[in-house]
Amino acid sequence: MTVTDEFKAAVDATEAWVDELMRLLGWHDQMRVYLALIAALHAFRDCLPRDEAVRVGAALPILLRGLYYEGWYPGSRPAGRRRQAFLERIGDGVHRDPAIDPEDVARALFALLSLRLPSGEAENAKAATPLALHNLGRTRCS
Repeated sequence: MTVTDEFKAAVDATEAWVDELMRLLGWHDQMRVYLALIAALHAFRDCLPRDEAVRVGAALPILLRGLYYEGWYPGSRPAGRRRQAFLERIGDGVHRDPAIDPEDVARALFALLSLRLPSGEAENAKAATPLALHNLGRTRCS
């Protein structure tokens, strides 16, 4: 496999995540979906204990992994322990776009993680989140 092939495979894997999230959200704007994905991954990462955040990051496709870790300070305390703070973090990440409901994005992210992460990893990560976020794992997305 050449470097070009590896890079293309990394892009394809990331696009598959974006496409799946697009389907879960029922949106048609790929750039908006990408922005929502990064915002939700950052909010999710920041509410996890450090070791669990690292385990989730390790399970992501390589390009998403780099975006997931962007701006992360592993020595800081988990943020977004309250439901509202978590949703506000997503809202901030999508520039307060009134067309984007952070709760819908959060639900879709949890559904996406359940579909895409290795068996058991999504459940372990969800168990490590604050209890206030657990009901977001019950998706309204189709």
